[in-house]
Amino acid sequence: MRTVVPVFGPGQRVVALVAVGITVAAISAELRERLWPLFGVAGAVLLVGALGGWLISARLRRQTRGIAPDELSNLFEYHEAVLHSVREGVLLVGRDGRIGLCNDGARTLLGLGEDPVGRDLTSLGLPEELAKAFTSAENRAEELHLTDARVLLVSTTAVRSGGRAQGTVVVLRDHTELQTLTGELTTARGLAEALRSQAHEAANRLHTVVSLVEIGKPEQAVEFATAELALAQELTDRVVGAVAEPVLAALLLGKAAEASERGVELTITPDTVIDDVDLGVASRDLVTILGNLIDNGLDAAVSGTGHPKVVVTARADEDGLLLRVADTGPGVPEDADVFRRGWSTKAEDGHGLGLALVGQAVRRYGGTVDVGHDDGAVFTVRLPRREAGR
Repeated sequence: MRTVVPVFGPGQRVVALVAVGITVAAISAELRERLWPLFGVAGAVLLVGALGGWLISARLRRQTRGIAPDELSNLFEYHEAVLHSVREGVLLVGRDGRIGLCNDGARTLLGLGEDPVGRDLTSLGLPEELAKAFTSAENRAEELHLTDARVLLVSTTAVRSGGRAQGTVVVLRDHTELQTLTGELTTARGLAEALRSQAHEAANRLHTVVSLVEIGKPEQAVEFATAELALAQELTDRVVGAVAEPVLAALLLGKAAEASERGVELTITPDTVIDDVDLGVASRDLVTILGNLIDNGLDAAVSGTGHPKVVVTARADEDGLLLRVADTGPGVPEDADVFRRGWSTKAEDGHGLGLALVGQAVRRYGGTVDVGHDDGAVFTVRLPRREAGR
């Protein structure tokens, strides 16, 4: 440090200039005093960071169950590949009713055009009963449900964690083709049963004719045989002549034989005419619609109190196809949703699927079903004409 004292004379002001120098040693000492706290803070930050990193790593290991990142990536890729390759539909529905997961099979079976993940279940346009099954807290195993185009087997499993419900896993299986084959098999069995009953009736008539001949009354035998033959042939000729669709004609003849055996009068109205087989309606769907309606009509007529009777009309025109089945049974309640799966008047052995399949087939063709309440129930189906194969 250096001090300069200037010389001054009398009466002059005193001016002192002091020059102060800063040495390296002084700076080093000051720096050493401040670095130690800085090192301490940095060390503490590193320690806290290391501890936090260890805690986060431990939590991640618990959540990933000790799977390494590369293994976790491979597992996710395998999961995605398997999930979207299976034909069965797989859905995960959260507690809030939103879709958490949906594979390609589920989108196909439910007819969903875009990925529904994140959307509310009510916005997908699913049938009410099906949507309730997706959010049910109870496990369900292969429960039969209908959409507008398919018959589905639905299995649901509630997912719980820590005693709390986390959502529902839904597995969908397509039962449409099997149900169609089952319906065709039922129809074939019905026709076989009709042939059996006709053979039984023919045997009885033949025995009657033989007995009349044996007792010496051949004229009565010929008259009886001719009358029975004419009656049966009249129905066959009228049905075959009026209905060009062979499957539908066979169905009507089979149901007529079944009705006769059950003691029900089945009448086919004179205006029944279908001379065009190119209606754009598949034969199996015609069997599904008309077969189930006639079956329900026969059951209702038998359970009624009056004379059991079923009246059938099948008519085609330029607008489309009209099918009407009326019975003399007890009818159906006016507010009943008869086309809902599970609705049935047969409490013991009814499955409530026949009319639901009728409603599904009619919706698929853009038709309508009206339920009338005359003496009994009157079901009227109208199917618009469209090009075959559409």
